[in-house]
Amino acid sequence: MVVHLIDGTYELFRHFYGLQRRSGGKGHRFGAVVGVLNTVLRMIADGATHVGVATDHVIESFRNQLWSEYKTGDGVDRALLAQFTPLEDSLRAMGVAVWPMIELEADDALASAAEIASRDARVEQICIWTPDKDLAQCVRGDRVVQVDRRTNVVRDASGVRTKFGVDPEFIPDYLALVGDAADGYPGIKGIGAKGAAALVARYGKIERFPKNVLGENRNRALLFKQLATLRTDAKLFANVDELEWRGPTAAFPGVCEQLGVPELWRKADGALDAGRSRRYTQPNG
Repeated sequence: MVVHLIDGTYELFRHFYGLQRRSGGKGHRFGAVVGVLNTVLRMIADGATHVGVATDHVIESFRNQLWSEYKTGDGVDRALLAQFTPLEDSLRAMGVAVWPMIELEADDALASAAEIASRDARVEQICIWTPDKDLAQCVRGDRVVQVDRRTNVVRDASGVRTKFGVDPEFIPDYLALVGDAADGYPGIKGIGAKGAAALVARYGKIERFPKNVLGENRNRALLFKQLATLRTDAKLFANVDELEWRGPTAAFPGVCEQLGVPELWRKADGALDAGRSRRYTQPNG
């Protein structure tokens, strides 16, 4: 089986601002929610059977206590923030596993879900659908891969090395040095992408750097590494079978009515029928 883990926060932002551009800022109240639901249904129609979606229910986490300038929901369009809870409720009604994160972030949920799923020998591959750089640390060979929907690139361990110049396990060290503007930490002044990759290639983890390499910036770099390191201990599910999509719940037609897209539940039923047909025609049942 293939497990698909989706960054719901990224997808909601992507659809919200895409609709803003196309509609001149006059998009449907729940347009981004509907966009994400359609994206997930297309994946299911294309053959995805085990799916989980992570969201930042609160755009803050324990990292804000570590670094005061870490990202928050400040400045995010209120119309966008107002769609997080409806998205989570709609996904549940559609029968999709969803993990709204509060103390941790959606990225931590994706990393934790990948860790849990990787323990199951039945799982042939885990696809993490997000372009976020920090999720590259979760890539393992070609079994756990990162999928960038913007560029249609599937990035395995070799792809991570090609893009960043370091192995997946060193992504937190790399990001600590170069910084991550999206998350709100600047990295170490004077160290760019090439310099960071070269340092990691030579010394490995920041903890192993000779003290004179970073000097007075060593503790700062270690703090940024802590910010960049994703948690993998969130208790999201016990068995990957919990991620199998078995169709929408009885509540989904009503949710579709509330979203203003009553036809969407028919699309979900169609995806369910297609999945059943696909399983029926597969060899050996």
